[in-house]
Amino acid sequence: MTKSIQSRRSFLTRSLALGCSLAASPLVTPVTMASAPWDNRLVVIILRGGLDGLDAVRPYGAPEFHALRGRLLAEGASPGELDLDGYFALHPALANLMPLWRAGELSFAHAVSTPYRNKRSHFDGQDILEAGTGSAGVESVRDGWLNRLLSEVPGAHAETAYAIGRQSMLLTKGAADVSDWSPEASLVLSSQAERLLDLVMHDDPLFRDALSEAIDLSQENVLALGGDGEIDEADMMNAMQGMAAPAGREKGLAQIAEFAASRLRGETRIAAYSMNGFDTHANQSRTMSRALKPLADNIMILKKELGPVWGKTTVVAMTEFGRTVRANGTGGTDHGTGGLMIMAGGALRGGQVVTDWPGLSESALFEQRDLMPTRDLRAHTGWIMRGLFGLPRGLIENTVFPGVDLGDDPGLLL
Repeated sequence: MTKSIQSRRSFLTRSLALGCSLAASPLVTPVTMASAPWDNRLVVIILRGGLDGLDAVRPYGAPEFHALRGRLLAEGASPGELDLDGYFALHPALANLMPLWRAGELSFAHAVSTPYRNKRSHFDGQDILEAGTGSAGVESVRDGWLNRLLSEVPGAHAETAYAIGRQSMLLTKGAADVSDWSPEASLVLSSQAERLLDLVMHDDPLFRDALSEAIDLSQENVLALGGDGEIDEADMMNAMQGMAAPAGREKGLAQIAEFAASRLRGETRIAAYSMNGFDTHANQSRTMSRALKPLADNIMILKKELGPVWGKTTVVAMTEFGRTVRANGTGGTDHGTGGLMIMAGGALRGGQVVTDWPGLSESALFEQRDLMPTRDLRAHTGWIMRGLFGLPRGLIENTVFPGVDLGDDPGLLL
């Protein structure tokens, strides 16, 4: 058996296994790409479930922190083990991001949130986060803030939306045209099957063109991994047998980052995808590590794969809300309000925790239970887009994030 056939079969097996496991599980949701008339790049990662910002970036210098949060720390762990600035420290699962912090390529915005308050529903919170609106009238919003950006800027156009799994992202829905394709579930078609599909769809331009694009993209990945583009019955059988083997979560997320970087090295300027696993109601000292480590790995893969393009890139990870300040009875935390944004990239003015810190005293908490949000995360995101792409302030405040007040420039970018 030749090396190219081995590579091709290995690729098909991995592709179908990952595609089937993701279709049945919301581990990750769509990867969306867009090209635009800028040289800078923006990567948006939606962290689904409500990231606990007080655990990810720990305010260990707050006198109340240990009493409120001590039981959530891993046994024997010091809350200031990965010190950032003498007051905040990283969660141990984010340790491999410390070189970025020291290089000025990592920052955080603490005590931030969308305008969503009180109900603490994942569904509502994520819709508001991706729609980029306030809580009022979100039901009438049918598009996301990234799509509105693409629709309003002259010369910006959607390149391709690469959907992984069955879910879609409101973040990228709207008037700007995108097409869906799953990079981890390639079309396993023999040449005979391709010819049959061409005959069936020949008189339907919409389906014919969509199929042609999907086949071309699929063949592109086969060739990139050492195949010759031809698929025989043995390839198909081996791929089908591999479908039952579930892909590892971390491996799947790594492949997403690699795929995103491969497009961003070219004409693509904006990428968006999401990660799950941040709903830490119980055993948080363990579950947080399982959620945060793949996120840290993802960011480091982007840096490695982007190469020189990393210097023009800003990665923004955001979540629908934070979590309660106090631990619950099962060693976890419940849905809260004030949260955290994680930012990385060579275009960033890193090495800072940007916050109007409210403190953790009883009187400083929101509804006596949550971290008080002191800045709208849409404002921070708006300033990043303004700095990267030169967007007019009015476009951001009135169209991309309707109703937001950008306020003063927080100095997030170089």
